[in-house]
Amino acid sequence: MTAIVDFLNGIIWGYILIYGLLAVGVYFTIRLGFMQFIHFGEMIRAIRGSRESDANGISPFQALCTSLASRVGTGNIAGVAVALYLGGAGAIFWMWMVALVGMATAYAESTLAQLYKVRDGEGQYRGGPATYITRGLRAPWAAAIFAVCLILSFGLIFNAVQANSIADAVEGAFQIPKLWVGVAVAVFAGIVIFGGLRSIVRFAELVVPLMAAIYVLAALAIVVLHITEVPGVLAMIVKSAFGISEATGGVAGSVTAAALNGIKRGLFSNEAGMGSAPNIAATATPMPHHPSSQGLVQAFGVFVDTLVICTATALMILLAGVVEPGSGITGTKLTQDAMAFHFGAFGNYFIAIAIFFFAFTSIVANYSYAENALYHLGGGTKLGVTILRLVALAMVVWGGYEAVTTVFNFADASMGLMATVNLIAIVLLSGTVVKLTKDYMAQRKAGKSPRFAAKDYPELQGKIDSTIWK
Repeated sequence: MTAIVDFLNGIIWGYILIYGLLAVGVYFTIRLGFMQFIHFGEMIRAIRGSRESDANGISPFQALCTSLASRVGTGNIAGVAVALYLGGAGAIFWMWMVALVGMATAYAESTLAQLYKVRDGEGQYRGGPATYITRGLRAPWAAAIFAVCLILSFGLIFNAVQANSIADAVEGAFQIPKLWVGVAVAVFAGIVIFGGLRSIVRFAELVVPLMAAIYVLAALAIVVLHITEVPGVLAMIVKSAFGISEATGGVAGSVTAAALNGIKRGLFSNEAGMGSAPNIAATATPMPHHPSSQGLVQAFGVFVDTLVICTATALMILLAGVVEPGSGITGTKLTQDAMAFHFGAFGNYFIAIAIFFFAFTSIVANYSYAENALYHLGGGTKLGVTILRLVALAMVVWGGYEAVTTVFNFADASMGLMATVNLIAIVLLSGTVVKLTKDYMAQRKAGKSPRFAAKDYPELQGKIDSTIWK
């Protein structure tokens, strides 16, 4: 089984998704007229006016915080360290590049999630890739594959991975047994999860901005203390990305290693195109009342994840000069060594606490995606949701003390299949994304607050719930 799963992952992640995610990002960047650069200010505007909601949906700001809770996880701390160790400083440049094109992909998938969203039995907005695949492409079989893969990977196994990261960090910093860490994480996660979707998004709205701000402030403090070295580090990142100069770390000077590791870790971190964030984007009441509005908000989430938080981690490590090729010290340990260099013993505790919050918020947000997929499959009854919650929390406890590589690799294969289905879907629906974008920008250019009018889209008749957009 291990050999089969590893083979599938090698094909899916080594070829299909690495190049597929990048290609789709470039495709949408060009087809949408480089909107993530030209209309970056519009993303800020969409977020500034996004704290309102209604009885059926959450606010766009809550949706952004919840998607960031999932995006900003251990990949922002351990993943960046792995990219530096294996690809050298140049890997960070390629992480930036994949995030910049990924913003267009994130915009497209969340715009579609908004457009095709529906109401569940309690009137709450629901949607995501499974919904736009079913309603937009009339392919319920593909939607079912996507939903099952999402539940398995994000709802169950990845939460075990996040719990394992928390347990490792806490045990290393505070010598608390991993089993008890897993139990404690499950208890706290249960309190949030059993409160329902609104409890989850309120938690994310409160914790995520504070969590990210403290982490970035710590990085800024390090930058200020080493301000004279920063220009040299930034130049090293760019030069080593193209093999212009030898740089500290891993296989410095190897353009291929820098590109592959930067692209792979960047895609893992920002999740653009994976089909995860659209599940929460669909539950929002957009402000302005147009599908593109929530797409713009979610595109900004990719920017924050990679261009801000991953860069903060990279600067912490590179300014410490702790990357040693062949040492075997990578991941969380490398980041902890960097923080210990800057802040002494406190650095170890800081990273352990940061991982706790980054991973814990990911657990809560990932569960919300799985619950959304369960509703699509028709299992959104009180009993079905309760069973999913209990199994998800059991996986957290299990993941706290047990790390079974085959199971975690199975999650990668599941997520790879899920992402492949989503990428095909958003490319097939790209014409609708382009029309929505032109409509939104034309209204904004005319000085109006953009509003979606279903009557202007006769081709969507019977595919969308036009009553939502009145």
